[in-house]
Amino acid sequence: MEKIVLAEKFVQFDDHWSPRILGEANGQFLKIAKVKGDFVAHSHKCEDEAFLCVAGRFGIRFPATGDVVELGPGELCIVPAGVEHQPFAEEETQILLFEPKRTAHTGDVETGLTKAIDEQPHI
Repeated sequence: MEKIVLAEKFVQFDDHWSPRILGEANGQFLKIAKVKGDFVAHSHKCEDEAFLCVAGRFGIRFPATGDVVELGPGELCIVPAGVEHQPFAEEETQILLFEPKRTAHTGDVETGLTKAIDEQPHI
């Protein structure tokens, strides 16, 4: 058991929308990512996904309803399984993700941003 210092982990990479795996607990990966711009709208058929804003500000659009949830540092949003969502950030933002280990990065949508689980390095 070791302490994980998020600030030390975030300085190790610069790319956006490319999660890094911090560890796992109870069948869930804990991941960090830097985000900026628009991500692809997608859903995860069988998995919930939780987003925690660490630094900066970002939002999550829900195309079916037109709703937007905006998050700042220390704020969290849980997206239920099957709900289409589209994260976005006007400025570079640091986030922490909690999701089942089998969760596909962009759900059933394949784009240039898609990262297979084996392409998401442990950090």
